[in-house]
Amino acid sequence: MAKPNNNHFEQVVIAGFGGQGIILVGKLLAQAAMKAGKEVTFMPSYGAEVRGGASSCIITIADEPIPSPVVSKAQCVIAMSKAALNKFENTVEQDGLLIMNSSQIDVQPKTDASVSVVKIPIDEIAVRLGSPKVANMVALGAYLQKSGCLSPDLAADCLPDVLAERYHVTIPVNKKALRAGADFVKGL
Repeated sequence: MAKPNNNHFEQVVIAGFGGQGIILVGKLLAQAAMKAGKEVTFMPSYGAEVRGGASSCIITIADEPIPSPVVSKAQCVIAMSKAALNKFENTVEQDGLLIMNSSQIDVQPKTDASVSVVKIPIDEIAVRLGSPKVANMVALGAYLQKSGCLSPDLAADCLPDVLAERYHVTIPVNKKALRAGADFVKGL
């Protein structure tokens, strides 16, 4: 799909398996983009089995109205599992960004040589923070820092908007995870 003629247009695919918080982190990215005054579409997709089945979402962020949420090529793919990499690595456009969870992916991607590939031990970073469940936030922090699309701090500010109130106790560790992902890619 052709990009609209505007200043900012970014399509992001986040993929993994059910239980990794793929949909939640996609909602957080969409919420942060809306808070920044951007136009946003969010399309989740997950298998009937939910936990353990394939899970993905597509987020489009733009300065102008988005003509269609359908993505054939994305500026960024965040692959949280090997199956997600196999399914989506060919959707990263030329000069795009591929973020791989090297905790679960031990293969080289088959992408265009122009694609910037970031391998980050997402699961290990989350475990070091004391909560394996924040791996999704580590991945989002890495993407936000590397792409410059939005700030990790803006995403952190939106956590109360997307987390159910009973999970607000996890906001501090989720903020640490966003920062840890961002800090990891700063050093690359």
